[in-house]
Amino acid sequence: MADGVLEGKAALVTGARRGIGRAIAEALAAAGADVAVNVRPGSDDGAAEVQGVIEALGRKCVVLPGDVANSAAAAALVEHTVAAFGRLDILVNNAAITRDNLLLRMSDDDWNAVLAVNLTGAFYCLRAAAKVMLKQRAGKIVNLSSVVGVHGNPGQANYVATKAGLIGLTKSAAQELAARNIQVNAVAPGLIATEMTAAMTPQARERLAGLIPAGREGAPEDVARVVVFLCSPAADYLTGQVVNVDGGLLM
Repeated sequence: MADGVLEGKAALVTGARRGIGRAIAEALAAAGADVAVNVRPGSDDGAAEVQGVIEALGRKCVVLPGDVANSAAAAALVEHTVAAFGRLDILVNNAAITRDNLLLRMSDDDWNAVLAVNLTGAFYCLRAAAKVMLKQRAGKIVNLSSVVGVHGNPGQANYVATKAGLIGLTKSAAQELAARNIQVNAVAPGLIATEMTAAMTPQARERLAGLIPAGREGAPEDVARVVVFLCSPAADYLTGQVVNVDGGLLM
């Protein structure tokens, strides 16, 4: 995607301190957007580094601590983004946590915590952003799902449920908002080299990588490039879609 394709746009990326979220924030800035970087309260180590990279690209950046699982906090993220940049053109719902366990061992707290951040948090942010975008009569929303939301994964019932739920949320929101020139799409990464996947055993990663036709893990930048495309004018006629960025895993 050419530099400057998002010139004059303002973006909010949740969970942007590291991994895929950070790669997305930096890629949006490289394409010309000003970016609000959301981090969980108390976990802002690394946020200053992301901000430095974005500002070195000549773009504006604000770091916004906030718990997306809190309705008021999610709404405040949108308000602060608009206050900083004067508008909001792009929302990327990336914030997510995992609390893996087998079904019979999964506690109520682990189930509820993952749903609160990954799915309810995305809904809160989308709802708040849509109010701004409806007035602007334009906007791009990208939800970060996962290939496991399509085919499931043992030991991750809570995480999988949220990623599948994001696909449903994406399609419903896309239908509601399309007439106002707001496109809502989802990206479903496969095995991507991040701190989250680093927690897997080498044997498990090797087994999964062996199922990928491309023959390798993906990088956060592989996902970020697709998100930039979906946020660009080139994707104005694309909405309600789920793009698998998985090296052919679900082919």
